[in-house]
Amino acid sequence: MKKLFSLLFVLCALNLGQTSLVLAQDDAAATEEMASDSTAMTETDSAAVEEAAPAQEEMSTMDEMEEAAEPQSFHQVVKEKFIEGDWRFMSPVLVCLILGLAIALERIISLNLATTNTRKLVEQVDQAITEGGVEAAANITKSTKGPVASIFTQGLMRMSEGIEMVEKSIIAYGSVEMGKLEKGLVWISLFISLAPMLGFMGTVIGMIGAFDAIEAAGDISPSLVAGGIKVALLTTVAGLIVAIILQLFYNYCVAKVDSLVNEMEDASISFVDVLVKHKVASNS
Repeated sequence: MKKLFSLLFVLCALNLGQTSLVLAQDDAAATEEMASDSTAMTETDSAAVEEAAPAQEEMSTMDEMEEAAEPQSFHQVVKEKFIEGDWRFMSPVLVCLILGLAIALERIISLNLATTNTRKLVEQVDQAITEGGVEAAANITKSTKGPVASIFTQGLMRMSEGIEMVEKSIIAYGSVEMGKLEKGLVWISLFISLAPMLGFMGTVIGMIGAFDAIEAAGDISPSLVAGGIKVALLTTVAGLIVAIILQLFYNYCVAKVDSLVNEMEDASISFVDVLVKHKVASNS
């Protein structure tokens, strides 16, 4: 009986040991499987990261290219070139542009306000002299703006001294009005000449600085030479642009003055004819 119990105990111990061994093997297998899975996941993640890195670099490169490809506004380009050209040389050119434009705009406004319908004014003066005499005509010319009306006023004030004095008065005062029309144009002409010269001066000084940099470096580097020359030439370009802009306004003002002077001469001839007609009529 004791042998039977001993045999059964040994069999149970062997069974339990085998079960424990199987469970241990299963746990080890599960652990290995989990480790392999984690390793595979790590490799997959690293591969995904490695694949994503070039994509991100490519996207960033594309973004940089898109930003570089975006066209800059005119204001940004002008600001950038102004800074590159050195404010010490670009500022005088800019001052020439601002002052020249201010004078040109003032002249354009004044010349347009000085424009008068001379034919209508002569008719009004003729009718006023017929109806109310010289004083009525003088009131009309005094209330009318423009150089032509001012010339008519001076002529009517000399009416009592004869037609010859009227003609002399018209010629003399016409020269005065012409001088008023041309006022300020000499300053525009000055800025037209001054802006390119300031630009050339900035270019020469910039070239001297570029050669000084080459001498200090002891080597002629293409980038150094090209950069210095580029910066130096920007002032010349700015001066030429300013001169071109102001030249357009200057030519417009000169053409407007010539037109007003021609109107003054034609109107003066018609005005003297009207005065002669009424003088002869009053004498007869």
